[in-house]
Parts: sequence; structure tokens; C-alpha cells
Amino acid sequence: MGAGVLVVDDDAQFRLTARRLLEAGGFSIVGEAADGAAALAAVRRLAPEVVLLDVQLPDMDGFEVCRRLALDGAPVVVILVSSRPATAYGGRLERSSARGFVAKEDLTGAAVRALLE
Repeated sequence: MGAGVLVVDDDAQFRLTARRLLEAGGFSIVGEAADGAAALAAVRRLAPEVVLLDVQLPDMDGFEVCRRLALDGAPVVVILVSSRPATAYGGRLERSSARGFVAKEDLTGAAVRALLE
């Protein structure tokens, strides 16, 4: 099985879709979270190798979650996802500590794997 992934998104249907796509691509889903606070706690508890992190969450945005993970020194690769295109975020994607970005409509195991290589 591939890298352990934590899927973070406030939309339960997207979490299910992401789980199916990533598992079909050889990844193991170690957990899910619906907001930033739950994501931070899950990273500490589950120690995933990868966090698939929605940019728009109800309590804090994905950029803030990413920043806090980096400050905590969490040894995790963050991949940001959004229903909006990368251009909607200007330079915030490049300034973040995330490994990369995938539009939700383009999410596949291969797309995530390409960012991990």
C-alpha cells in the first residue's frame, strides 16, 4: 500500500470521493477531518505521511493549517486542493509550505503521486 493520507475537507461527499480516488491509486487513507482544528489534532494522532488539505475550511483556511503544521515541525507533506483554480490564490500557494496544489476536478492518485516524486 502507498503513503498514508489524511483527507481534510468540510464536504463529506468530497472526502468519500477523494478516499475512493486515492485508494484506487494505491494510497492508504489513515483518517479524515472536516475542519482545521480536527486536521491538526489528526496529524498529531495519526502521523500521516500526506495531508490532502482543502483550502477553504470553516474554522481556518488551509494556508493557516499548513503554516501551523510547519511551525509544529510535523513531518508531513501537504497537498492543497480546491474547487477554485490555482490562479484564484495568487502567490499564496507559492508562499505556503505545501508541496503543491491539485484542483478537485483533477484529483487522482497519479496527480498526488506526481507531487510526491
